[in-house]
Amino acid sequence: MQRLSAFSGRDALTRPTGVRPGRPVIRRHLLRGMAVAGSLALTAVAVPASAATAGHPGAPSQSHGRAPDPQDAALAFDSSAYTTITVTVDGQPMNVRRYKEICYVAHPVAAAAQQPGPGGGTTIPNTACGYQSMNVFVPESAFGDQRAPVYFAVNNSGWMASYIRASVTEGTSYDSSTSNVGAALKAGYVFVDMANRSRGLVGADGSSPGKAPAAVVDAKAAVRYLRLNDAAMPGSAERIVINGTSGGGALVSILGASGNSDEYNTHLAAVGAAGIDAKGRSTLRDDVFAVNAYCPITDLGNADAAYEWLYNVLATRDTTGENPSPADAAAIAAQFPAYERGLGLRNPDGSRLTATNMLDAIRKEVIRSAESYLKADPAHSIPPLGGTFEIQSGGPGGPPTTTSYINDWIDADNATGTVRSVDMAKYLAFVASQATLKTTPAFDAVGVNGNTTSGTETNLFGPPDQKYMNYTEYSWNHNDVAGDGSGIDDTGLTWDQYTSRKSTTVDDQVHLINPMDFIGTGADTAPHWYVRNGTRDRDTSFVVSLNLDRALAADKQVKDVDYQLAWNQPHAGNYDVPEAMAWIAKAVRSAGDPLTSGSRG
Repeated sequence: MQRLSAFSGRDALTRPTGVRPGRPVIRRHLLRGMAVAGSLALTAVAVPASAATAGHPGAPSQSHGRAPDPQDAALAFDSSAYTTITVTVDGQPMNVRRYKEICYVAHPVAAAAQQPGPGGGTTIPNTACGYQSMNVFVPESAFGDQRAPVYFAVNNSGWMASYIRASVTEGTSYDSSTSNVGAALKAGYVFVDMANRSRGLVGADGSSPGKAPAAVVDAKAAVRYLRLNDAAMPGSAERIVINGTSGGGALVSILGASGNSDEYNTHLAAVGAAGIDAKGRSTLRDDVFAVNAYCPITDLGNADAAYEWLYNVLATRDTTGENPSPADAAAIAAQFPAYERGLGLRNPDGSRLTATNMLDAIRKEVIRSAESYLKADPAHSIPPLGGTFEIQSGGPGGPPTTTSYINDWIDADNATGTVRSVDMAKYLAFVASQATLKTTPAFDAVGVNGNTTSGTETNLFGPPDQKYMNYTEYSWNHNDVAGDGSGIDDTGLTWDQYTSRKSTTVDDQVHLINPMDFIGTGADTAPHWYVRNGTRDRDTSFVVSLNLDRALAADKQVKDVDYQLAWNQPHAGNYDVPEAMAWIAKAVRSAGDPLTSGSRG
C-alpha cells in the first residue's frame, strides 16, 4: 500500500465485519438492524414529481435477471431536467448544468416547516424532501463525459442536519486556489452537494427523525442513486470522491469505511433507497472511490475518553484553568488506556500504539507537520522560541481579529527546515489557549450533573420520540436528570445492564456511525484517503484522527492514505485546495479507466 505519510509495516486488521476486539465501552447487537430501523422510521411522504421520472428512457436496466424494481424505476434520473447557469472560475466564464433538488430516496421523511436555529429558527420551503435531496452541477467539459469523477460534498457541522442549499448559483465567481467548488468545476468534475437528516431535525409530526444512523443512511442512499443512474448521468459512479469537514468529516469517514455493509439494509429500505429489493437484499453498491475528510468528529463512543486523556495526562486542563469537573475528567480519562490497547493499532516501527506512547506519536506528527510546512515554501517560517505566533480568527461576517501567542513550545530551524524539539505540555496548553476546552464530558454531556443546556452530540442518539439519550458508559451512569428516559435514575439499569438487553439500540446507533468498527473488516472500505486535522484544533482529540490513520494503514483494501496534522490550522477544512485536488487527480490517474470492468481503483 502506498503511504504518503510514510508509515509502513503494520499488521492488517483481521476480524469479521463490524466486530473489533477489546472494545471496553460499546457492545453491539448486530442482528437488531430491523428493530432499529423500525424505531427510527417516520411516515413517508410522496416524492415530488420533479424528483422522480418513472419510466424515463435513461433509467438503468435491471441486472442478474431480476424483474424491474418499481422503487428503483421511480428514482430514475431525468437528464433533461436541468437549467444552464453561468459562473466564473479564475476569471473565465463557464456554463454549468444545474439539476436542482433531486430527491434521492423514494420514501423521504417529512420535515416540519419551522426548523430550530439561530435567531428563532429557519423556515424551509421543501418540507417533503429538503433533507434528503441533492443538487448536481455539471461543468460544460463534463456534459457528455461518463468518466469524469464525481465530487460529492456533505455540509454537516457538529453532526447537525443539513438542509439542501443553493450550492452553485448564477453569476458566482470562484478562485480555484481557495474554493474546492471552483476547483472541482475547473477540473471537469461533476459536483454533487448533498443534504441529509441528522441531529436537530424536527419532523412534521414533531419527532426527531435524524437520530443515528440517519445521516449515514442518507449518504449511502445518495451514493446508491448515483450508482443506479450511472449510465444516464454525466460522470462515473466508480470515481466518487466524498468531501466533508467536522461532523461532515466524520460522515464521509463512516461512509468511506462501511461500503456495502449489509448492516444498513433495513434502514435503507425504510427510506426507499435505490438497490434494496423486496426481501431487503442489496442489488447496488454504496462503496466510494476516495475520501477527503477534514477534522472528523468521529468515534463518538470513545471520543470523551480520548479528549479527557489528552487534556489531563499532562494537566492541560489544570494549567489553563479549564477543569471545572476534575473528578469526572479523571474518571473518563482513566478509560482511555484500555480502549486504545484494545484497538490493536501499530506505530510506524511496528510496535503497538498504546496510551504509553501516544503522546510521542502525536509529537512526531506535529514535527512532521511543521517540517512539511517549512519545506513547502522558502518564505515559510516558524517563530523562534520566545517569539510570537500571530493568530487571526473571526467568525463569518465579522471583522478578523489577530491575537499574539508566545512560542514556548516548538524550536524550529527555519534555515534547514527542521524541528529541534517540541514540548508537549506547553504545546497542548497553546492549543487549549486558542479556544476554551470543551465541557466534561466533551461529547455526551447532556443529562450529566444536571446539565440540560449542553449542545453536545447526546441528541444524536435514542429513539425519535425522545429528546436525547446518553450513549457512553460514564455519562449514562452519571445521568441525574429525572424523567429524561436516560441513565440509571430513569431505567434502574447500569450501562452494562442496559446494553446487554436485546431490545437496546443505542449501542447499535453508536456502532453504525463509527468508521473504526468497519475499517479492516468485510466492508468495502474506500481505497484512497486524504485526512487532515489542524495542529490548533481543540474540537476533538488528536488521538481520533491519528487512530483513524493507523487503522486505515493496516487495511489491505486501502491503497493510499495521505494523513497529516495541518500546520497552524484550527478546526476547519478545505484550506489546502490545490494540494487536495492534486491528490484527487493523482488517485484518479492511477486508477485508470472507470468504464473498464472491475475498475474500483
